Amino acid sequence: MSAAAHGDPPAAGSAAAGVAWHDCECGRYAADIGVWARLAADSGGPVLDLGAGTGRVSLPLAGAGHEVTAVDRDERLLDELARRAGRGSGRVAVHRADARELDLDRRFALAIAPMQLVQLAGGAGGRAALLRSVTRHLEPGGRFAAALLAGQPASGDDERPPVPDVLERDGWIYSSLPLDVRELTGALEIRRLRQAVSPTGELSEAVDLARLDLLDPGRFEAEAEAAGLDRADRIPVPATADHVGSTVVVLERR
Repeated sequence: MSAAAHGDPPAAGSAAAGVAWHDCECGRYAADIGVWARLAADSGGPVLDLGAGTGRVSLPLAGAGHEVTAVDRDERLLDELARRAGRGSGRVAVHRADARELDLDRRFALAIAPMQLVQLAGGAGGRAALLRSVTRHLEPGGRFAAALLAGQPASGDDERPPVPDVLERDGWIYSSLPLDVRELTGALEIRRLRQAVSPTGELSEAVDLARLDLLDPGRFEAEAEAAGLDRADRIPVPATADHVGSTVVVLERR
């Protein structure tokens, strides 16, 4: 029985809390799903989903008949992905690893990095390692598609107040409210207020920080060329009422 079922708050680092916060902040974003679906359909082969989380992209692709390998560093999220995949008809293999150090001993027709994963890789050195890792896992002519932030997330100073992401699970209410965005040297720091309300009304809260490297498509394509990947396409993903837009940079292995 889960801690939530007992009425106790999920521990900050517990599987239940980790999955809940991931689903609250990322799980319901769907504006890019059509892009990944089209790329997978065109690839004609297995798909590697980097930073897969609880399966926001992996599960729809597997449900459409694609063979998907889902990679993430967080074992809690992968366990939940595997559980969800087990309830469906699609095929998803999960692998816990850092995408910059991946060694699966196989190749893929398509690798994808949704949700600005490459901007979380740790600067130019981290991206170089990620690009080398991806290239090793692509078939000749295989493609790597990565989403980059287009524009800057809204801050609390905008005219329209930010709206929190909210999730209800096991009687708990999870709310994640964007507080502000700070431009640092070569990066953006995004602060969010995380609040959890228990079934009996107790409130706990903490501030979460995320740091994204500033990166434009041209610079990323130049970095990719050094790793053996050539520019193939750029696909815009329009902004929604709650999310900024992105550009999916598509690269092809020589």
